[in-house]
Parts: sequence; C-alpha cells; structure tokens
Amino acid sequence: MQIGPISFGPKPVFLAPMEDVTDIGFRLLCKRFGASMVYTEFVSAEALVRSVNSTVAKLTISDEERPVGIQIYGRDVEAMVEAARIVEAVHPDLIDLNFGCPVKKVAGKGAGSGMLRNIPLMLEITREVVKAVNVPVTVKTRLGWDMEHIIIGDLAEQLQDCVISALTIHGRTRSQMYTGHADWEPIAEVCRHPRIHIPIIGNGDITSPEEAAKAFDEYGVDAVMVGRATFGCPWIFREIRRFLDGEAPDPAMDFDWKRQVLLEQLRINVDRIGEYRGILHTRRHLAASPIFKGIPNFRPTRIAMLRAETVAELVEIISNIHIPQQKEQS
Repeated sequence: MQIGPISFGPKPVFLAPMEDVTDIGFRLLCKRFGASMVYTEFVSAEALVRSVNSTVAKLTISDEERPVGIQIYGRDVEAMVEAARIVEAVHPDLIDLNFGCPVKKVAGKGAGSGMLRNIPLMLEITREVVKAVNVPVTVKTRLGWDMEHIIIGDLAEQLQDCVISALTIHGRTRSQMYTGHADWEPIAEVCRHPRIHIPIIGNGDITSPEEAAKAFDEYGVDAVMVGRATFGCPWIFREIRRFLDGEAPDPAMDFDWKRQVLLEQLRINVDRIGEYRGILHTRRHLAASPIFKGIPNFRPTRIAMLRAETVAELVEIISNIHIPQQKEQS
C-alpha cells in the first residue's frame, strides 16, 4: 500500500490521532512496537494561525517516528490553508484533514464531523489545502451525520476528486459518538467501488489482532487504524503485526514485560512535561490498560494507583502488583 511517495508493507496498521493521547512520547512507543504510521494530536487551524504556544508545540515531530502525519481541523477555508502551509514547514510525511471528530466543542461549531452537514464547504477546504501544499493530503471522516444520512459512498468519490492521497473512514456516524458498534459494511462498499482507487483506511473497534485481520480479509481495506485500544497498550501493534504475519504470540510479552513498558511511558511523560503533569498524563493509560483487568480484589490498588502524586509512589504501587499466572491478560 502506498500514500503518495510513502510505501508501506502489506497490511499496514496505523496509530489514530487522538487528543491528549498521541503526544510524541506515546507515538515513539507505538512506532517501536510496530505501528506503520503515527499521527499527532489534532491541531486547531485557527489556533495555529494565531501562533498559540500550546498548539504550535503539537507540531514537534521526530525523524524516529516517521512516517508521521499531522492532523488539522477547522471550518474556515483560509485558516485551513494557512495552517496547512505552517504544518508543511515542519516537514511531516502527510497532512490529514479531520472531518470526523464528534465532540461537541468541535463538531458543534461546524468543524470535525460537523463538516458532514456542510459537504460543499468540506470539499472546498479539501481542494484548497491540496492545492496549497506539496505533501500528500489525506482525510479522516465518518459514515455520515446520523443513521438517516449515511453518505460515505458518494462522499468518498467526491473527496477522491479533490485529489486526496488516502481516506480514513471511522465506521460510526457523528450521532453515535463512540457508542455502539462500528459498522464496517459501508467501508467495505467504498473499498469495492470500481471508481475508488485511493487507499482506504478502516477505523473503529479494532481492539485485537483478530479484528484487524477481519478488517483486511472481510472488508478489503488497505490499512487499519487503531485508536482507543492503544490506551495503556502500545504493544498492541506488535501483537497485531505478529498475527497478521502468521507468527505466534511473543512469549516474552508477559505481565512483567508490559508493566515495564507502562513504567517507561511514565518516565517519558515525566521527563517531557514534569512530574505532576506527567503523572496526570499517564493516568489515562493506567486506568485503561488491559494488563490489570481480572486481577482479584484490585479495586483498592487501582484507586491508589490513580491517586498517586509522586513518581516514587506510583512506581512502588505498580511494581508491587502481582497476578496469578492464569489471570495474565493480553
């Protein structure tokens, strides 16, 4: 599979762009464990044009994580074009346009998946950004605004006509947010469409190697994108990659190995943004990590882990967690 000049091996697996999650430290971990491509947190075009420091900081990328995409969102054509030019100057491998974020503060203002209610504007933004930059431009969107307006079939063709280099489709509508189950059949219909020739990346409910394989084998996508299943589990890329390549699970990836990865993630965050904020940033991953699921009487330990205020305290709690061998989780 290829996006512009970027060549991937068979069945590539991407890390989804996620606010407050896909910072550079987490991206580098996911890359190490086999992510074929990673994306930054999404970037507000208007904030970027205004040079808001916290937004500009999101543009920091490393050669070690390449290929890496920077995702921008907004509802104003001129702001999106100017933001794309600013982004191009830091040399990402591609620029992704977010037309899929469902949260109220984004979609409610007409950006993100709010664009699904204004297709002409979505297409105008896409065309103008593609014309303004020399790096590949891709789009991420959803099936439609709600179940009564599943428009992805026609929309995929329209976006392709804007000369985008790839399209990521999340198998939910905006009204679903992140509830229910992703519907991959409309994604499959786009993949089967005889006129579609750009790569189609499927997203939604990829939580296991088996789900990733099903996305390729049954729905025909060119790549899959993994989102929330990476929380506290950056090694999921190694698990998926080995499964797709016909390899057995790595026996070295036991509970102790995964615990050390989480401790490394904690250290990376603390080194990057300080002890207090680093701990806060790590809590989301500790709360969601599958390695702690199924441990008997774990609730008091979980509460202590999520209330710890110093690195020393948190490291001690995590280091003293023990599980019965039969309870180990993947």
